[in-house]
Amino acid sequence: MQLPVEEMDLQKAIANVQPQLVESLSHAPEWLLMKAKHFLPHVDLSHVAGIADCKEKVLLVLSTVENAGPSIWKQFIQCLCMEGNLPMHLEILLMSASGEGNLNQKQEDFAEGSVPSPQPTGPERRRHGSSSPPNGKESKQQRLDSAERYRHLIITSISQRYGNKRAAGAAVLGQAQPPAFNQAFINLVVRQSKAPKLKERADKSKEDSAGMQEAEECVDTAVKILDLFESVVSSGTTRVILLFGKPGMGKTMLMHRLCQKWAEGALHQFLFTFLFEFRQLNLISRKLTLKELLFDLLLQPEDSPDAVFQHLVENAQRTLFIFDGLDEFVGNISQPSSAGVSPALLRSMSISELFANLCFGKLLPGCTVLVTSRPKKLPGFLLSRADLLAEIWGFDHERVEEYASQYFHEHFFKDQAIAHLKNNSKLMSMCFIPALCCIVCVCLEYLLRNRLLNVELPQTMTQFYIKMLLIFISKQQTEDTVSEDKQLNLHRMAILGLCDLALKGLEEKKIVFYVNDIPEHVKAFASLHGLLTVFEVKMSDSLPEAGHAFVHLSLQEFFAALSLMINSAVDGNYLKRKFSLKSKWTLKNETRTEFMENFHIFLSGLSSKECRTFLTMLSEQSQAWVQDKQAAILQSLRKLAATNLTGPKIIELCHCTYETQDLELAQHVGSQLNFKYEFRNFRLTPLDVSALVFVINCGRDLTQLDFAGCPMELDCLEVLASCKNIEHLSFRSRKYGDEFAVALFKSLPKITCLKKLELTGGNITALGLTGLTQVFSNCLQLEEINFQDNRLKDQEIVKITEMFSRVEKLKMIDLSHNDISVTSVLSLAKGATTCPNVTELHIRKDTVMIYFSGQSKRIPRSPNLRRRKNKEENVAQIRTLTLRLQDCGLHLQHAVEIAALLRGCPHLSEVDLSGNQLGDEGFRKLAESLPNMCISKQLDASNNQVSVDGVCYLLNAMNTCVNVAELEASLHHQTAILKFIGDKEFDSTHSRGISLSGDHSGEDESQKSMISRKIRLTNSGFPTRDLDKLCAVLKKCSSISELDLSNNALGDQGVGMLVGLLPELQAMSSLKLSGNGISLSAVFGLAQCMSALERIKSVDISLGDTQSLHLTFWESVRNSSTSRSARKFPSHPQHLEHDHCFRLRECPVGPTDMDKLCQILGKCAVLTELELSRNALSDQSVERLLASLPCLHSLKLLSIRNNKFSPNCTLLLANSLNLCERIREVEVRSSENAFLHFERRTESQETPCRSGSKATSLVKFTREDEPRKILRLTECFFQPEHLPKLVSLLQMCTSLTEYISTNNNMTTKAVDDLLKALRKSQGTLRISIEEAWVREERVASLLQMAVQPHGNVTEITILKGKGLLRVRVGFPCQTEKMESVVNRLNQCELEVKHIHCLERLVEKCMQLQELSWSHVDLNNAEEATLINALLPLPALKKFELTASSVLPRGMGYLVAGLQQCHAVEELNLSSLELDDTATLMLVSGLHQMPLLKRLLLNNNSIGSEGCAHLAEALKNAAHMEEINLSHNKFERAGLEKIAALLPEMKNLKKVNLSSNFIGPAGGETLAEALAHCRGVEELLLARNHVGDSTAAKLSLSLPNMCYLKILHLQSNYIGSLGGTQLAKALVKCQYLEEISLSENSFGEGAIRTLAEGLPHFTWLRRIELKLCGISDGVSKQLALGFSRCPVIEEIILSWNSLGDEGALALAEVLPRMARLRMLDLDQNHIAARGARKLAEELASCSGIQVIRLWNNRIPKNIEESLTKEDARLQFTFFS
Repeated sequence: MQLPVEEMDLQKAIANVQPQLVESLSHAPEWLLMKAKHFLPHVDLSHVAGIADCKEKVLLVLSTVENAGPSIWKQFIQCLCMEGNLPMHLEILLMSASGEGNLNQKQEDFAEGSVPSPQPTGPERRRHGSSSPPNGKESKQQRLDSAERYRHLIITSISQRYGNKRAAGAAVLGQAQPPAFNQAFINLVVRQSKAPKLKERADKSKEDSAGMQEAEECVDTAVKILDLFESVVSSGTTRVILLFGKPGMGKTMLMHRLCQKWAEGALHQFLFTFLFEFRQLNLISRKLTLKELLFDLLLQPEDSPDAVFQHLVENAQRTLFIFDGLDEFVGNISQPSSAGVSPALLRSMSISELFANLCFGKLLPGCTVLVTSRPKKLPGFLLSRADLLAEIWGFDHERVEEYASQYFHEHFFKDQAIAHLKNNSKLMSMCFIPALCCIVCVCLEYLLRNRLLNVELPQTMTQFYIKMLLIFISKQQTEDTVSEDKQLNLHRMAILGLCDLALKGLEEKKIVFYVNDIPEHVKAFASLHGLLTVFEVKMSDSLPEAGHAFVHLSLQEFFAALSLMINSAVDGNYLKRKFSLKSKWTLKNETRTEFMENFHIFLSGLSSKECRTFLTMLSEQSQAWVQDKQAAILQSLRKLAATNLTGPKIIELCHCTYETQDLELAQHVGSQLNFKYEFRNFRLTPLDVSALVFVINCGRDLTQLDFAGCPMELDCLEVLASCKNIEHLSFRSRKYGDEFAVALFKSLPKITCLKKLELTGGNITALGLTGLTQVFSNCLQLEEINFQDNRLKDQEIVKITEMFSRVEKLKMIDLSHNDISVTSVLSLAKGATTCPNVTELHIRKDTVMIYFSGQSKRIPRSPNLRRRKNKEENVAQIRTLTLRLQDCGLHLQHAVEIAALLRGCPHLSEVDLSGNQLGDEGFRKLAESLPNMCISKQLDASNNQVSVDGVCYLLNAMNTCVNVAELEASLHHQTAILKFIGDKEFDSTHSRGISLSGDHSGEDESQKSMISRKIRLTNSGFPTRDLDKLCAVLKKCSSISELDLSNNALGDQGVGMLVGLLPELQAMSSLKLSGNGISLSAVFGLAQCMSALERIKSVDISLGDTQSLHLTFWESVRNSSTSRSARKFPSHPQHLEHDHCFRLRECPVGPTDMDKLCQILGKCAVLTELELSRNALSDQSVERLLASLPCLHSLKLLSIRNNKFSPNCTLLLANSLNLCERIREVEVRSSENAFLHFERRTESQETPCRSGSKATSLVKFTREDEPRKILRLTECFFQPEHLPKLVSLLQMCTSLTEYISTNNNMTTKAVDDLLKALRKSQGTLRISIEEAWVREERVASLLQMAVQPHGNVTEITILKGKGLLRVRVGFPCQTEKMESVVNRLNQCELEVKHIHCLERLVEKCMQLQELSWSHVDLNNAEEATLINALLPLPALKKFELTASSVLPRGMGYLVAGLQQCHAVEELNLSSLELDDTATLMLVSGLHQMPLLKRLLLNNNSIGSEGCAHLAEALKNAAHMEEINLSHNKFERAGLEKIAALLPEMKNLKKVNLSSNFIGPAGGETLAEALAHCRGVEELLLARNHVGDSTAAKLSLSLPNMCYLKILHLQSNYIGSLGGTQLAKALVKCQYLEEISLSENSFGEGAIRTLAEGLPHFTWLRRIELKLCGISDGVSKQLALGFSRCPVIEEIILSWNSLGDEGALALAEVLPRMARLRMLDLDQNHIAARGARKLAEELASCSGIQVIRLWNNRIPKNIEESLTKEDARLQFTFFS
C-alpha cells in the first residue's frame, strides 16, 4: 500500500537527519522514554529502560513509536519539536515535514483529543528563558506563523521583481528598453578558486600579487552558481563567499537570477534570502540596527516584526545575505576589532560596520554572506576571511551561440547572424563579455534588419557603444530617411546633458540619481532610449523614492569620457590630467578614482580617427580642434609606454592602444615594452589577448610572451594563434591541463615564427599529448620545447619520443621535474640513440633535457666516412650524441640493457652513468662491451658503489679497447671516468702510419703505442692484499704513457713494487706516486733507478708535509719509416742527448746521507741536473757535495734553493770555480739560493740556464777559445773579515771572465783591492759593483777607481741612480781583438779637475765605438770639456745623447764635437727639446756625417722651419736606413720637405712620423712619396689625423711597398670609405707582421673587408683594432679571419662593442690559433655567457698567456669564479 505524499515527506526527512536526531535525543533518553509511554499507554516499554547505551535506547524508542502508525508518529514528532531541545535546523525541518505551523485542523483536533497533552517535564528549553513559558506552544507557533508569512512575502516580492518576465538583457541595459531584449537567462561561466591561496596574500594588493608566481596545487574548476553553496561546509560559523568578475560579466543579473531560483525553491537550505545593492546602500548615511536594515530598507513584516527578527536570529544558519557591487560602495570597510564580545543586535551601526560584522560572524553567526565585486576592489581582510572564492568568466563560444540564438530567435536572419559572429574572431572575443555581447547583437540586428551588412562593423568597444547609441536613437525615429548627422543634432543637447550627468556622478562618486538631479529633457531622452533605469529607493522607513541610474556602470563611464572629449571648456592639458593613469596603474598605494574601470579605455577609444566625425558633430567644433584633443590622449599613452609596467598594466595599455586603432602608436608601445611581456597571476580574457595581439602584430620585431599562473579560457589560445610575431611562448600554471594542452597544440602551427614553447608546471597527461607528433611536425620554426613539471609519466614520455625526428629545426626539449621512472629513462635513451638528430640526452634525478642538431635529414654515420677523400667535410657531418643518465636509479639488472644500447649507437660522444648503483658486476659488463662501443670523448661511471675489483675491470679495458685514452678512478671519491680518443686524434693516428687497407697485423698494438694513454688511480688506499692484483693488471698495460697513483698509502714497499714494473711499461712518460708515505730509503732506491733506466727524464721528490713524487720519462725514438718492409723489423730506442734531473726537496740530508746520495748519483752517467731545495744542508753537507762534483761528469746545473748559507759556506760555493774546471757560472743569492752551471759537452751549442729566481741570467757560452767563468754574489752580507778571503780566492781564479757583486757589503777599500788584484793573461774581465755608497761617491773618485785594473779599460759605467760601477778591462794579449766599448754616464756630472785623469781616460778609450749618455748637463764646463775630448775619437760609430740639458750654451759644444764625428752611423738626440734654431745649428754637424744610417730626433720641438733645414742637410744621406721624427711640431710645409727626400733614400727601411698632426693634405703628399719607397719595412704614421683622402692615397702606395712588415695608422680619422680601400690594399702586403688601425671609425663594411683579407696575412703576428666600433655584427667574420692567420700571436680588440655573440665567435676559433698568446677584450659589452665560453675554450689552449676582460658586463661573482678556474682570464686593469 502506497503512503500518502505528506507521510512520505516526513519519512524521508527523518531518514535524512536520523543520525543528528539520535545524537540530540541521546542527551535526555529518560525524558524521551516518558514521552513515548504517554503516547503509547498500552505498549510495554519496560525492556527499553534496561538498555545502558543511550543511542541504542533512543533508536529503539523511535522505532517503537514509528511502528504505532503514521498518525501517532507525526504527533510524536511535533511534540519533540515543541518541547524537546532540538537544534534549530532539525526543529524547522521536522516541523515543516510534519505539517506544523500551517494551522491545519488536524493539529487542533489532536490537541483536544482523547489523549491529553501533558505539561513539559523534559529538559530546559534553550530559548531566551530558562524554561518554557506556560503558553510556549502557542508563542512558538505565533513566531513560526509570522516568520513563514514574512518568508512568503519575500518570495512574492522577488518573483515580481526578478521573475521570468524579466529579460536577460535587462540586467545589461535596464528596464525601459526595446522589445528585442526580452530573452531567457543564459548561464554564465563561473570558476571556483581556493580561498586558502588568497589568504596567503591577503595583505598584498592585487598589483603586488600580479608580479609574483605562487605554487598552485589545484586547478580552478567550472561550477554552477547553485553549487557554490554546496561547496561551503556548514560548521556553525558564518560562511563568506566572494564572487568577482570584470565589468559587464553579468554579476548583478546573476544575483537576480539567484534570488529567483531561491524563490522557486532551488536553494532549500536557506529559509530567507536578502539582496542588498551597494549602489543603494551608498545613499544611507545614518546608522542602523540590523533589524532596521532588513525591515525598513527591504520588506516590513506584515505582523510581529520582533518575533520574525527573533526567528531570523535563531535560524541564522539558514539565512543568505547577498551584497551586490562591493566595488560601487563609496565608504571605507575595515575589519572589525577582534577584541571584546559580539556587538548587540539592537546597536546602531554604519552600513560598513553592519557589513563587516556580518562577514566576520559578529552579527547572526552562522549565516551565509555572498559578496560580488569587480576584481580590483576586493579588500585584503575580506579575502582572508572568505571561505570560497569564485570568478565569473562570462560567456564562452557555446554560450555566445546560445545567447545569439535566443536573441535572434524571431528573425529570419538568425543563422546568418550566428555565422557572422562565429566567423569574426574580433567580434567573438568581445562577445565573451555578456554586456558587450548584447551590444554587438543590437548592432548586428540593426545592420541585418536594414540589409547593411556590407557596412563594416565597429572594431572597438568604444565604437560599439557609439553605434549602439545611434541605433537606439534611430529606432525611435518615425522616418527612415533621417541621417545620423541630423539625429545627433536633434538630440545633441540631451546627449550633452547626459554626458555632464555621467561625469559629475563619477567625480562625486555617485551612480544613483534622484529626479531633481536630472534635467527633464535628459531624463526623457535617456528613458525613451533605454539608457537610464528606474527603481525604488528606500533610505529608511519613509516612503520609497524613484532612483535613476545608468543601465550599466560602463555606460556611465562612456558618457563621462565623451563629456571630456566634446566639452569646449576642456583643453588638452586638462584632458591629460584627467587621463593621467599614474594613480591607477603606477603607484599601488594611492587611492584610485572610484568607478573608473573603463574610463581610460573609452577616452582612448574616442581618440581614434574613426570617432573624429562623431565628436565633431556632437561638439560642433572643427576636426582640427577634435584632433588636438585626441593627440593629447595619444601622447599620454606614448609616455605611459615608457614606464615600468607589470602584467595587468601592460594589458590595460594594450586595451587603450587597441581602442585607438592607431598602428603607429601600437608599434611605439611594442618597442617600448622591449618585446618581452610577462604576465603573473591574473586572469586573461579573449578580449585581453586580442588587444595584446593587436600591439604585437603592429610591431616589426619578434616578441616573447610569458604567462605564469594566469587563468585563461581556451578561446584565448585561438585568438593568440593569430599573432604572427611570437618567437617565445611560455605558460606556467597548474591550471593548464589536458584540455588546455590540446587547444594550445592545435593553435601552434598558426604561429609561424614560434621558436620556443614552454608549457611548465601544468597537469598534462597522455590525453593532452594526443596528436602531439603531428602538430609539432607542422611547426616549421620551432627550436625549443619545455614540458617541465607536468607530472608526465612513462606513457607520455613514449609519445614525446615519437616526435624526436619530426620537428625540422628542433634544438631542445626539457622534460624536467616529471614522474619519470627507470623505464622512461631507458626509453628516452633508446629514442636518443636511434633518432638521427638528437645530439644530447641529459637526465639527472628530476632533470631531463634532450638536445637536437636542428636538422631533420638523416645524417650518414658510417665510421668509414673518415676514410674518404674529402675527410674534413665528412667528419663535420658525422652526428655525435652525448648521453647523460645521472642519478637515475640504474642497477645491475639494467647494465646489460645499457651495454647493448651503447653498443648499438655508433656515434656517441660522451656517456655519463654517474650516481647509479651498477656495482662491480655492472662495471664488468660495461668493460666487456667497451671494445664494441664507439665513444669519442668520455664515459663517466662515478658514484656507482664499486671496489678494487671494479677498478681492475676498467684497467683491463685499457688493454682490450684501443680507443680508451685515459682512466681516472678513486675509491675514496667514488670517481670512475674513461676518456676516449677523439675523431681528430684518431685520424692523426692513422696518418702517422697505420695502414687503412691491406695487412693489418699488429695494427692495434701500433695504435696503442702511438696514442698518449693515461691512468689516474688516486685516493683509493689500496690494501696490501690488493697490491699484487693491481700490479698484475698494470703490468699488462704496456701502452700506458701516464700513471698517477697518488694518495694511496703505498709506503716504501708499494712504491718499490710499482717502480719494479717500469721496465715493462715502455711507453711510460709520467709516473706520479705522491702522498704515499715514503722515507729516505725509498729516495735512495729511486736514485738508483736513474742509473738502471736511462729513459728516466726526471725524479722529483718532496718529503714535506705534503709528500710528492713524480717521475718523468723520455720518449723512445722509433724508426719513422712507414713502409711495409720497415715494419717487419723491431725498432730499437735511439736515445738522443737529453737532460736527466734529480730533484729532492724538504728532506733533511746529513753529511753521511749526502755521501751515499752522491755515490749513487755518481753511477748515473746521464744525470744533467741536480736540485736540492729546503733540505737544511749544513756547511759540511755542502762541502761534501762540492767535493763530489768532479764525479758527476754529465751534470749541467746544480741548484740549492731555500737553504740558509753562512758566509763561509758562500765562500765555499764561490771557490768551487777553482775546484771543478767544468763549472762555468756560480751564483749565490740572498745567502739562500745557489746555482752552479757546468760546461756542456759540445761547446758549439747554446742552452739557457735553468733557474727559479726572477733575476736569473742566461748561461751564455762563447767560442771554444774564450771560455767564460762568471761569479754572481747578491746580498750575501759579508763581514769585514770575509772580504780578504773573497779577494784571495778570486785572485786565484785566473780564468774568471766576469764578477758581479750586488749589495754584499763590499767597501771602497775592498773594491779598490779587488780591482788591483784581478788579472789574467789574456781576454777581457768585467767587474760590476753595486753598493749604496756608489750613489754618494764623487765621480772623480769613481773614475780614479775605474782605471786601477791592469790592462786597457774598454768600458766604464757609472749609474749613480742605481749605485752601479762597472768596469771592463781588456788585457794585452787580446787588444788586437777588442770588442766594442759602451760608455754610459747616466745621471752623473763629471768633475774634470785633474787633467791627467782625463788624459788617462782618453788613452783608455782610443778604441771607443759607442758612446751613450743620458741625463747630463752640457751647459757645465766639465761635461763640455769631456764632449770635446771624446767625440773626435776616430772609431766612434754610435752616439746617443738623450733626456739631457743642452740649451742654450751646450748646443755649441755639442755641434763642435759632432763636426768631428766623420765615422758616425747612428745619431740619437731624442728628448732634447730642440727648437728650429737648435736644429739649424745641428745641420752643420750633419753635413760632416756622410755614413749616417739612423737619425733619431723624436720628442723634440722641431717645427716646419727646422724640417726645412733638416731636409737640406740630408740631401746627401745616401746610406740612410731609419729616420724618426715622431712627436715634433712640424706641419704640412715641413712635411713636404721631408717627403721630397724619402724617394732618394734608396736604403730606407723605417720611417716614423707619428704624432705630428700633418693633416689630410700633408698625408696625401706623404702617401705619394711613399709609393717610390719600395724597401720600407716599417711605416709609423699614428695620430696624424690624415682622414679618408690620405687612406685612399695610401691604398695606392702600399702595394708598391712589397717588403712592408709593420704598419701603424691608429687615430687618423679614417672612416668607412677610407678603411675599406685600405683593407683591400693591405691584402697585397703579404709580409705584414704587425698592423695597428686603432681609434678609427671604420664601420662594419670596412671591418668586414679587412676580415675577408686576413687569411692572406701569413706572417701577421699582431693586430690592433682598439676603439674601432666593432660590434657582434661582424664578429663572426673577424673571428674566422683571425683563425686563418697561421702565426697570429696578439689580438687587441679592446674598447669596442662586442657582446656575448662576439665572445662566442672568438671562443670558437681559439683552439685553431696555435700561436696566439694574448687576446685583449677590455671595455666591451661581454656578459657572463660569453665569458664562460671563453673560459671553456681557454682550457684547451695551453699557448695563450692571457685573455683580458676588464670592465665588461660580467657580474663580480662570475669574474671571481672564472679567475679561480683559470688565472689567465684577467678582469682587472692592472694585472
